[in-house]
Amino acid sequence: MSSTRPATDQLLYTPEAAAEVLSFGRSTVYELMAEGLLKYVKRGRSRRIRRSDLEAFVNSLEPSPN
Repeated sequence: MSSTRPATDQLLYTPEAAAEVLSFGRSTVYELMAEGLLKYVKRGRSRRIRRSDLEAFVNSLEPSPN
């Protein structure tokens, strides 16, 4: 039995977990963070991405033209 909480209950994501949620590669998430397109919080050497910042990033994406 897993003790992992459902993603909707999770408040902070590691870049690796955020990559999984977004279906992006880990490197892409780090690039988005470095470019300032994906906000994150930093505590010591750890970076975490708030669920609200993931949602804001997704909502800011433009659909590709057909």
